[in-house]
Amino acid sequence: MKSFLLLAPLLLIASPANALADAVKDREGAVRKDKAEMQNDGRWIYNDWQKGFVEAKRTGKPLLIVLRCVPCFSCMGLDASVLTSPALMPLLDQFVCVRLINANAIELAKFQFDYDLSFSTLFFNADGTLYGRYGSWTHQKNPQEKTTVGYQRSLEAALAVHTAYPVNKATLLPKQGGRVPFATPIEIPGLAGKYKRDLDWEGKVVGSCVHCHQIGDAYRAYHRDAGRPLPSDLIYPMPVPETVGVILAPDHVARVESVKPGSIAAKAGVQAGDEFNTLGGQLLISIADFAWALHRAPDNGPLPAAVKRGKSQVALTLQLPAGWRTKADISRRVGTWPMRAMVFGGMILTDLSDEERLTRGLAKDKLGLFVKGLGQFGKHATAKNAGFRKEDVLVELDGKSVRLSEGELIGQLLQSTKPGQKLKATVLRGSERVELMLPMQ
Repeated sequence: MKSFLLLAPLLLIASPANALADAVKDREGAVRKDKAEMQNDGRWIYNDWQKGFVEAKRTGKPLLIVLRCVPCFSCMGLDASVLTSPALMPLLDQFVCVRLINANAIELAKFQFDYDLSFSTLFFNADGTLYGRYGSWTHQKNPQEKTTVGYQRSLEAALAVHTAYPVNKATLLPKQGGRVPFATPIEIPGLAGKYKRDLDWEGKVVGSCVHCHQIGDAYRAYHRDAGRPLPSDLIYPMPVPETVGVILAPDHVARVESVKPGSIAAKAGVQAGDEFNTLGGQLLISIADFAWALHRAPDNGPLPAAVKRGKSQVALTLQLPAGWRTKADISRRVGTWPMRAMVFGGMILTDLSDEERLTRGLAKDKLGLFVKGLGQFGKHATAKNAGFRKEDVLVELDGKSVRLSEGELIGQLLQSTKPGQKLKATVLRGSERVELMLPMQ
């Protein structure tokens, strides 16, 4: 087997906002080398998910579709390990395996996952029923992380679901994708007319690829350009388990490693060592499935769960308060960078710690967002051009001064403002308070 899990639908572009988007210097060379090595591989169908469904129907095997960015540094360790791990080979051989190198013509009704990840896997039945998702922020954050134990557990769980199919088909309904306004990415305004269904192998192949994160970016721009408030699940997509107060062990399907005191999960009675079997009525085969259950959860209200605790099965209910999604940490997401342009003019903001606030004379319950970074080009230079400076501290915006995280403020502004508005801002610059106008885009 050659250099695995190719270039996915998200040939990420490096930006000052997100180190996760760092890519190899010769991205064109990496893609072409990957094609030369992988297109005749015996195990993997190369860049043809439709053929994968045909083969799955012919063989009766479940279908595994990998989406992976070869030029992206993130998940490189997982990339290499999946190819060489002896424990995975017998499992992979029980699937029809497909590797996609671009997202141009995927069916958005089928392919709904965390578009900000550089490594994702979807498990299907040949009839199109989705068994589950796999995606790892552990590997995304650490390119050198090589463990495949969690991936192995997901493969095993997907095979178990396939063995029980179609008796379990009704229980899989919550895992299926929701309704979408466009059939494929290249139909979404912002991408339409700029990309074709097929890659340009005769020209610049990387430039002809719709990157996965561009799907989320295009959806958000579609709403923003129309002057509509952005749906909360587009601002805070696929919330990680920590959003409700649990840390799941990366080497298991959904085993609780720890629970944050006072969190939603803690109040529901979740304990360390619990293994989530279902969440929101959804059978889980990975941590990504947990995130999908949160993605589809209500904006407030009960979210049922079932956990295995020792030898017992325990039913729990997570009570989701209004605004729970805003607690999701979106700071490291590639998709957050365009949102920063929309409402921050390209600023990267971090909430000052209580200790830092004390030294600056700021109250603990008041706004205090430190300008960590400032965009320099295009829409991301808007804040700089409006007079904002790196190391300013935003202490008031549009008359509001209550303490918020960067993510919380992004959400509020994307749901309450329209492009063209200008908001009065006050920043602390040294010991001086400076008033500026922040344009919304």
